[in-house]
Amino acid sequence: MTTVIFRAGARAALLCSMLALAACGSLLKKEAPPAPAPVADTLPNPQVLLLGEVHDNVQGQRLRVAELQRRLAAGWRPVIVMEQFDRENQALLTRAARDCADPDCIIRVMEQPRWDWSLYRPVLDLVISYQLTLVAGNLSPADASCIVRDGIQWAMPPAMVATYLAAPVPADILEGQQKEVQAARCNMLPEMMIKGVVNAQVARDIWMAKLIRDQAPRDVVLIAGNEHVRKDIGVPRWLKLADPQLNLRSIGYLEQGSTGFKGTFDLTQTMPAQPRPDPCAKFKK
Repeated sequence: MTTVIFRAGARAALLCSMLALAACGSLLKKEAPPAPAPVADTLPNPQVLLLGEVHDNVQGQRLRVAELQRRLAAGWRPVIVMEQFDRENQALLTRAARDCADPDCIIRVMEQPRWDWSLYRPVLDLVISYQLTLVAGNLSPADASCIVRDGIQWAMPPAMVATYLAAPVPADILEGQQKEVQAARCNMLPEMMIKGVVNAQVARDIWMAKLIRDQAPRDVVLIAGNEHVRKDIGVPRWLKLADPQLNLRSIGYLEQGSTGFKGTFDLTQTMPAQPRPDPCAKFKK
């Protein structure tokens, strides 16, 4: 009897020790931060909704899809303009969005390898599920290179130039875009290239604004990087230049700790920073 009691006591002591260690482990283990709550936007859908992104932030992508899905579930059927597709491929994109039964089909047909498509499948799934019109909003790398060399007006039809570039590009837009361009390249962009790269970025915004306005009278959602949906220097600025009465709203999706964005969006959604290698490492070699 004494032996049985001893063994039972030993097992109990061992179990208690294991539970204690587990408890210590749970205390030492760093818990993942809770998912941020979606922004509270209770206003009616605008004519143009611009949804930004930090391109590789998984949490931000999920929050943005949830925002779009909420509006679609309530009956909204806007055109979707995406930065991730080049405008010269619009005919192919139209056929893919019409004929493909799943996002991977669209991705295969379009062959745009410079994007991480795992992050954009949910948006494409909504396009297919709700039978939304999908519009390519970006310049191809080849077009951007021509603009760097030949100027903002390269390949713009006269009517487009008259609408957006009848006057010189405002100085504050050029200054703001230069800061963005330099920061994105870790302040390592050669001086001789700055003007051309800024011109390409401004041209992207003007083309996106033009393509958005081409969808009227249908409402539009723009899916693009935060720099494009900024009210002060991005697509909204050019939309308002062309049509001051246009009802638009911009939501920026910012990583925690981001600075310098006060007043640049109508609403902001913050989320934890995405773990990533040092983006400036390649410029330091």
